[in-house]
Amino acid sequence: MEEVKEIYNIYCDESCHLENDKIPIMVLGGIKCPKYSRKKISTDIKKLKEKYGLSNFNEIKWQSISKNKLNFYLDLIDYFFDNDNLTFRAIIINKDEICLNYNQKFIDFYYRMYFYVLSWLVTPKTQNNIYLDKVDSKSSYRVKQLHRVLCNSQYDFDTTNILKVQNVSSYECNILQLTDLLIGAIAYKNRNLANSNAKSMIVNRIIQKSGYDLTKSTILGERKFNLFKIKLEDRTNNVSI
Repeated sequence: MEEVKEIYNIYCDESCHLENDKIPIMVLGGIKCPKYSRKKISTDIKKLKEKYGLSNFNEIKWQSISKNKLNFYLDLIDYFFDNDNLTFRAIIINKDEICLNYNQKFIDFYYRMYFYVLSWLVTPKTQNNIYLDKVDSKSSYRVKQLHRVLCNSQYDFDTTNILKVQNVSSYECNILQLTDLLIGAIAYKNRNLANSNAKSMIVNRIIQKSGYDLTKSTILGERKFNLFKIKLEDRTNNVSI
């Protein structure tokens, strides 16, 4: 009898990922959930928006956080930590440490770092659909390359474990918007910012619920909220995209 594999969806986003934005920290990460739970999770987030007078078309974005909706964001953080079907992984990168080879472009480095996010979220003997926030109109080729590298790393040459890697628009996906919130908070903390009381309170809620200060790697076995502060000198040349 053929083994029935559990199917997972993974929703990925990034913060401060542009090469010349003069921001020293970059964060990439993703939320993973069983495919069967995605509709309920999306509906739960929609209901939470409605509770606080927000339309489902109001996109949750870290850059748009306002004090008058603070309780909504705090409840959303609580929802993530209280939901056993949601798992999070992010990597924190100091862009000042990036040293590109003569024939390497920043976009190649960017997808190389995504490999280190996804290789942790994709577990053996499962099937996975991976969705990346659409960066630009040229993303589709790089996504295909990332799919290929991930499959090769998992010995999944017939793509039966990593079913697809594709771009989606964040405004269409509530779970991807939740990823944006967590990624933004981690970047805010690692940049040592304190220019918004609302954002600082959200960061503090994540610290309280996770038990981590968001600026260091978590323990290796952390499954709910996993962070990895990457050392680039050991990793920039290990993966070919």
